[in-house]
Amino acid sequence: MTSWDPHTKASKAIASATRIGGRALLGLEADKVARAYGIRVVKSALARSEKEAAFVAKDLGFPLALKVVSSDILHKSDVGGVKQGVDSVKGVKAAYAEILSNVRRARPNATVEGVLVQRMAPEGHEFVVGATRDQQFGPAVMFGLGGVYVELFRDVSFRLAPLTKKEALDMIDETRASRLLAGFRGSPPLDAGEVAETLVAVGKLITDLPEIDSVDVNPLFVYPKGVLAVDVRMILKKAVPS
Repeated sequence: MTSWDPHTKASKAIASATRIGGRALLGLEADKVARAYGIRVVKSALARSEKEAAFVAKDLGFPLALKVVSSDILHKSDVGGVKQGVDSVKGVKAAYAEILSNVRRARPNATVEGVLVQRMAPEGHEFVVGATRDQQFGPAVMFGLGGVYVELFRDVSFRLAPLTKKEALDMIDETRASRLLAGFRGSPPLDAGEVAETLVAVGKLITDLPEIDSVDVNPLFVYPKGVLAVDVRMILKKAVPS
């Protein structure tokens, strides 16, 4: 197997993951695994101090989002662990401090690895792409409306992995979300082809990597041309040794 093989790249990212207990693959490592399979992910960097956050912010450019990185916290916004639209170095330092303060107050026993500093993606329509392992049928891929709407409307479809692009397009068509992709009330059509490619990539990822139990790309911003994964989360079958 050559070094460019996605399985090799992803396995190396998992093996070298910075871990402090738990089963959630931390932000940057999940991003590396996703990128190895050709999934477009927002550019980001991990900061472990206000000073480091300010330094990487200058490199990434503004505006930025900051998100707490902790294997003990899966739903970051629930504990005040997310700040968006930060547009200055001073704002980055303040947001970093506020996130840590919020997390310490809401989850005092959580181990915090740092804060992910992430370039804000252009606003797009939010969808979700995921994968999980069914005990009876094996790995399966999921698609539906993303963001908060995934739990509100539960408008999702499933296919067993791996899947072809045609199968991915078919599962998109099964959802009400497909109406948004086709262009709704005068809005331009969105890039269903790239969504399908992302579904195929996630299906290959979970098929290739038995150590990954589930994948959650939410939201996946979809544009008239192209897609961008804003938040990628992966749960392992067991913790990566430190």
